[in-house]
Amino acid sequence: MAVLGIDVGGSGIKGALVDVESGEFLAERVRIPTPSPGNPDQVIEVIRRIVDEFEWDGKIGVGFPGVVRRGVIYTAANVSHEWIGEDLAALITNVTGCQAVVLNDADAAGLAEMRFGEGKRYENDYVLFLTVGTGIGSALFVQGKLWPNSELGHLQVRGRDAEHRAGDGVRQEKDLSWKSWGKKLQEVLFVYDNLLSPDAIIIGGGVSKKFKKYARYLKGIHAEILPAALRNQAGIIGAAMAAEESLIID
Repeated sequence: MAVLGIDVGGSGIKGALVDVESGEFLAERVRIPTPSPGNPDQVIEVIRRIVDEFEWDGKIGVGFPGVVRRGVIYTAANVSHEWIGEDLAALITNVTGCQAVVLNDADAAGLAEMRFGEGKRYENDYVLFLTVGTGIGSALFVQGKLWPNSELGHLQVRGRDAEHRAGDGVRQEKDLSWKSWGKKLQEVLFVYDNLLSPDAIIIGGGVSKKFKKYARYLKGIHAEILPAALRNQAGIIGAAMAAEESLIID
């Protein structure tokens, strides 16, 4: 079963046709830079272009960087705050004629990782999935069930948002070594571990493929820490899964 998955990010909007039974892409991914400042008109136009690129007229799943309930945007990270209060699912349907499901981008990536990636081994456990990119996104799973819109990247750690302390954007902006940045990430994971007591913490996003460079610095954490298997494909795959299963977050 093919479904179009789209992952909205602050720097790029990515889409691909996904076989939701296997979690594999059916065609090469399309990526279009997110126009600044990423307001509704700009983002909807990019989504329309992606739909046209695939000549698509079926279900669409979209991961969005913020709290999402029933397709409506409640918060917006790394895109324009003009999104707050907008019904993204309805806007997509109006522009494309396609049925759309919208959810938090980290929740989408976590759904994919739990079904097709490392999370398969923890379906009866408590899992914290993180997308570590410019910021930090989070998805919580309780015995395989999603607790949506957790947004732990905004949890305060020593007076700053966790993502402003240990997001990969911080590493790149300050040109930190993997050791220096790994210690910052350890500090954030230590807080998450003590608050939530997960069995596993799965690290996704762009830094997942560099896991061996900083893993040794993630000390003193009880949860097993491991890199995600699906990396940057997870958000697209999970969004497509949510659309196929008509997953609506209240």
